[in-house]
Amino acid sequence: MLRKMLMGIVMLALLAPIASAQTVDELLAKHFEAKGGLAKIKAVKSMRMTGKMVLSQGIEIPVVMYEKRPKSFRMEFSFQGMQGIQAYDGKNAWGVSPMSGKKDPEAMDAEGTKQAEEQSDMDGPLVDYKDKGNTVELIGKEPVEGADAYKLKVTLKGGDVRYVYLDAETYLEIKTEAKRTIRGTEVESESYMSDFKEVNGLMIPFAVEQGAKGQPQRQKIVIEKVETDPEISDSLFVMPAAAAAADSTQPATPAAKAAADPKTPVTADKTTAVTGKPMAAPADSTKTGSKKKKK
Repeated sequence: MLRKMLMGIVMLALLAPIASAQTVDELLAKHFEAKGGLAKIKAVKSMRMTGKMVLSQGIEIPVVMYEKRPKSFRMEFSFQGMQGIQAYDGKNAWGVSPMSGKKDPEAMDAEGTKQAEEQSDMDGPLVDYKDKGNTVELIGKEPVEGADAYKLKVTLKGGDVRYVYLDAETYLEIKTEAKRTIRGTEVESESYMSDFKEVNGLMIPFAVEQGAKGQPQRQKIVIEKVETDPEISDSLFVMPAAAAAADSTQPATPAAKAAADPKTPVTADKTTAVTGKPMAAPADSTKTGSKKKKK
């Protein structure tokens, strides 16, 4: 009898990972369906989002974000007549930080590039997670601002861990947690997604709040317009100096010359940013959808 009991325990231990994997995949299937379905998610080739970033002090900064497959991302923001940029062309990450006194484009360091590469994944780490080398575990349920949510532990291919929370009723992503290194300091951040609206069949959060975990101060990104499948040139994501070097027939601008000058210091000054998803022809086809939320 004891031997049979031990064999039963061993079998349960062996079957547990399989059951867990099935539960995760079933949960993700509901999540993808809630967003509009995998087919529609993957059909979007580019996206442009226009909105504003609201800082904790109440300061509003206009923001435009671009995404394009396979892995290109760019965010532009304006402050007091100055334009800042964060971009990734699928290989190189760069930015312009005028608020730090840097008006010329500069390459990001390894950590900034790593974060930009993660940001450039239009679908996020859950879609085709196995093909991407990621693993996903269902930790259980936890309350998120009054609503029950499924907590998923996502281990990226490189070993970094992210936590994703799916609303237990709508199966939409309402919170994420991550640890990142910013200017040499490890920062544990959390993001909250809300105000979901339907855009061409996809449910997209039009409000994202982000801040240090456990701290009341948050910055908020409010999306005002989302365009799917716009025409976006690949050159938009390329660092100007690199673009000028690739096309020697075009005269380099003063900014490009400065960025290409080896005497110019190359630093990484990456502003924390959060993005949602993608413009076809500039047609604002946004309509309000429903997002159940417990209070």
